[in-house]
Amino acid sequence: MKSLERIASIAFGLVFLFLSLAVAVETVSRKVFNVSLQGVDELGGYCLAVGGALAFAVTLAANAHIRIDLLHDRLGQGFRILLNGLALLSLMVAAAVLAWMGGIALSDSIAYNATAQTPWATPLRLPQGAWLAALALFLLVALVRAAGWLAALAGRRWSRLDRGYSPRGSRDELEEELADLRARGIAGPADPS
Repeated sequence: MKSLERIASIAFGLVFLFLSLAVAVETVSRKVFNVSLQGVDELGGYCLAVGGALAFAVTLAANAHIRIDLLHDRLGQGFRILLNGLALLSLMVAAAVLAWMGGIALSDSIAYNATAQTPWATPLRLPQGAWLAALALFLLVALVRAAGWLAALAGRRWSRLDRGYSPRGSRDELEEELADLRARGIAGPADPS
């Protein structure tokens, strides 16, 4: 999952770096030369749709979806495990519905040979295909995480269910930052407690 998280994060960053450069060039060309590049806003919409779906997958792979820590941390282990499973199931259902709806939109665009009502007249199957691929990745991550949760439940690995599927808290983030500092050779305390 870490390599998926890294690859998707790099792709997400590169896409939005490119988009920010395009917006900057568009803004300067409009103000200075009174010329528009036409379509940067269309490209921005496509980038946001694909980038958002990639962000769903990366966030789920990193177990970084937020929940109310104040309540979650005060519950008993059994109730936390149940809530973690329900949260994961809810995300899996949401991912499946999004992918299904995205498939319907793509299918319709292909059937009608739909194009964007913009100067580029982009065939909608192209951005919708990329969007659906990102949604499918989100669904795949959700399915893998749910399968892991079910396997841990079947094996009665309660601490794995509690620790591995709970939201990341401030202590987890601190440990991650300290590990990163140590990996880069910067001295830091060995134990955050």
